[in-house]
Amino acid sequence: MNEIKYSSVGQGFSLADNSYFSVGQGFSLADMNNKVSNRYKKRIRLKNFNYKGIYRYFITLCTFQKRKIFNDNSSVTWLIDVLREKSKLFIFKVWAYCFMPNHLHLLLEGEDYSSDMKKFISSFKQHTGYYYKKKMGGRLWQVNFYEHVLRKEEETISIAYYIFNNPVRKGLVNDYKKYEFLGSFEFDVLQT
Repeated sequence: MNEIKYSSVGQGFSLADNSYFSVGQGFSLADMNNKVSNRYKKRIRLKNFNYKGIYRYFITLCTFQKRKIFNDNSSVTWLIDVLREKSKLFIFKVWAYCFMPNHLHLLLEGEDYSSDMKKFISSFKQHTGYYYKKKMGGRLWQVNFYEHVLRKEEETISIAYYIFNNPVRKGLVNDYKKYEFLGSFEFDVLQT
């Protein structure tokens, strides 16, 4: 029988070695025989983890039906303003954000033991989704979101630059500094 080699993945990235399949957030390997089974059902959140406190998260929020709607400055600027407001309210640092055409990447860090990531993201999505529907007549976000809780050895700045380089990897720009829909509330992205 051939040995199957898996690569490390988290939320589309890995800073770990590639000798095993690092799955984070409860993703399970599918049954190799493609049999449907409840025991392989995808778990969205980590079991026995409440997402409160001083933790760092790599978050991905997708637009409803992956529509490409983050492509004009006025709508993205409004979303950044709401993100800034909600991050202060829920006591989070926003180390990085990047609005791709059909999804948003965030690198967040709770600043207090009461910082609740699930409530923060829920409030952000609910607020922006409500006003988007009122203005545009449709849904903004998919129902859920993806998260990766960063390990201690994963460097915040390295993950931030991974996020900033997403538009380069997707061929939207050749230098992340030329992409207008990314930034940080913690440091000047253009100075590095």
